[in-house]
Amino acid sequence: MSDSQETDRNIEIWKIKKLIKALESARGNGTSMISLIMPPRDQVARVAKMLGDEYGTASNIKSRVNRQSVLAAITSAQQRLKLYNKVPPNGLVLYTGTIVTEDGKEKKVTIDFEPFKPINVSLYLCDNKFHTEALNELLESDDKFGFIVMDGNGTLFGTLSGNTREVLHKFSVDLPKKHGRGGQSALRFARLRMEKRHNYVRKTAELATQFFINPATSQPNVAGLILAGSADFKTELSQSDMFDQRLQAKILNVVDVSYGGENGFNQAIELSAEILANVKFIQEKKLIGKYFEEISQDTGKYVFGVDDTLKALEMGAVETLIVWENLDINRYVLKHSASGEVTIKHLNKEQEADQSNFRDASTNAELEVQEKMSLLEWFANEYKKFGCSLEFVTNKSQEGSQFCRGFGGIGGMLRYQLDIRSFDELSDDDGLYEDSD
Repeated sequence: MSDSQETDRNIEIWKIKKLIKALESARGNGTSMISLIMPPRDQVARVAKMLGDEYGTASNIKSRVNRQSVLAAITSAQQRLKLYNKVPPNGLVLYTGTIVTEDGKEKKVTIDFEPFKPINVSLYLCDNKFHTEALNELLESDDKFGFIVMDGNGTLFGTLSGNTREVLHKFSVDLPKKHGRGGQSALRFARLRMEKRHNYVRKTAELATQFFINPATSQPNVAGLILAGSADFKTELSQSDMFDQRLQAKILNVVDVSYGGENGFNQAIELSAEILANVKFIQEKKLIGKYFEEISQDTGKYVFGVDDTLKALEMGAVETLIVWENLDINRYVLKHSASGEVTIKHLNKEQEADQSNFRDASTNAELEVQEKMSLLEWFANEYKKFGCSLEFVTNKSQEGSQFCRGFGGIGGMLRYQLDIRSFDELSDDDGLYEDSD
């Protein structure tokens, strides 16, 4: 997966997380909230018929208020379904119903989308809340991991993605055992034995390159590698200079298993489960670690905080934009009621509560809100224009939590050195840089 695909995927995952949060917090009164999921290759006609039947059943609901809201929900599901003549390739997710907003008003919502990867769940529920459990499986990573299981009898190459395991190839080998043959031939036997071992390690290393490096991009086609085996072949392989450097960098774990072959493969998967679950975590630690390194070495190739990061973005200087996935800052486009001048402000919850942020400092004139959206969402939509990659991080690792607390949960690594402070000194009247000391 290329970097831009990787970033797109991270954004899709972030959008789904955000949607799940919004749907989970929504509440209706009565059972007027429909959750509908159609897996790929499902038929629109089948679901339309089912909705029709449901409509008939719901017409008999005794309570008038409840009956009306259920019928309204079913109708809006039917209407929305009419826009699709067939189920999209990855399936279809539809949520519709009347929710009660924070200030107690009722509001109709309908959300329908094709998920970014196939969703293999069929669901229809009418309840007083939306059911999002099935969306969680879209969030599970489907990174692919490579396994090399190597012992004295042969080697197996396999991959694991989610919970699908696949054996790519296996071969067996006949290595001479150690035994006393007396006399001067002991040396010769030892040499032959070493030579055969050496050839075995070389063959495994060559096949590893063949299976785990994508020839088109000459990059590894797996997110990580696990070497497993009994005896010390696996260690020998990992340290051998015949083993491809690009794969060497992807080794996540070297484990001892008591069998070779498929049993060894299964055992290796079990022993590495925790490490594989933490890959996202490890990548995040690496990313933030690299960012902290730039800061501690004071390379000048980093920014943090909303204002500086946005300045650097606009100059096209940001290579990697790092944002906490729950950053609670909104982007406001404000218009001066008299002069019509437009300004953009980024405000957190406290600043939003402070009315002076919505007035012009010099004239105290009111600023009209033209547009308000979460800054995260704005990044997700716009980051490509700035030529940077976008990484969402959590605050679950020690590094992540330090990034969120100490650096306000937003920052970037830059392509080149930049002294942001010198841009702040631009004075209004002459437009020249003043001395920035």
